[in-house]
Amino acid sequence: MMLYFIQAIALSISLHVLSVASFQQTIPTTTTTEMTSSSILGSTAEGTASPPSYLYSPDERDAHYKGNIAQYLVDLHNEEATLNFCGGMMFQLVLSEKLKTHLEGLASTEKQPVVYDASHPRMERISGYETTADADNLTIFHGREIRKVPDATGGMGFVLQLSHSSEEKSGADRDPEGWTSAEVGGYDGWAKDSGRVWREGDRLESEGFSDFKQRFGPQAFALHHRFYLHYDRGNSMWLSAEDGCEGTPAPAGNQSVVNRIASLMGLGA
Repeated sequence: MMLYFIQAIALSISLHVLSVASFQQTIPTTTTTEMTSSSILGSTAEGTASPPSYLYSPDERDAHYKGNIAQYLVDLHNEEATLNFCGGMMFQLVLSEKLKTHLEGLASTEKQPVVYDASHPRMERISGYETTADADNLTIFHGREIRKVPDATGGMGFVLQLSHSSEEKSGADRDPEGWTSAEVGGYDGWAKDSGRVWREGDRLESEGFSDFKQRFGPQAFALHHRFYLHYDRGNSMWLSAEDGCEGTPAPAGNQSVVNRIASLMGLGA
């Protein structure tokens, strides 16, 4: 009986995910084209071997990294790891080069990105929260949800990009892959996605991200969010957007909606 209950919930969530994905995919006016066989992002992981299990297992993660969250984020990027959003939407985690360099520097220090405990399941619950565009690269990060990315790990064309929040600076201090001044000025990530502005590649390049299409593909489009990190009661780590959408590191294609709900309820499916 419990399994039937779980499957019913899973079907409802699956239909919701499909409707959201369909809606968001139709926001830009670009013509849908087949993904090309050449890699836009470029491969950083060695060969085609699966990422190590300590990227996905909470116990193995803790034993391997011993609290070095900066190195953990860098390794997720280097291994082209995926985050499972909404019970099956697999997003490849991609760090901008400037943020990656920043985190590599923190990895050898005691100053680490903050991961909030399970009592902070939404960004609005963290200390000092304000509805602004501010980020500090430790507790809150700038990022983008990017769609239609050829060869993104997970096979869905989805990328979750995090960048360095140096958009207010100029010259060498600015992250060329970070938020543009227009994105900062118009940020309203606490609102519903359906009422927010999705940006196509041409628009992002005209606003200052000069090689967006070269980096993510000619049909890619994006929505910018602020993100933070928190644990759940099972010690899994979640990367959560300000609007509440969140993902946890998980192997691509290895977790069904039924299994996810069963896991959350402490049941086997």
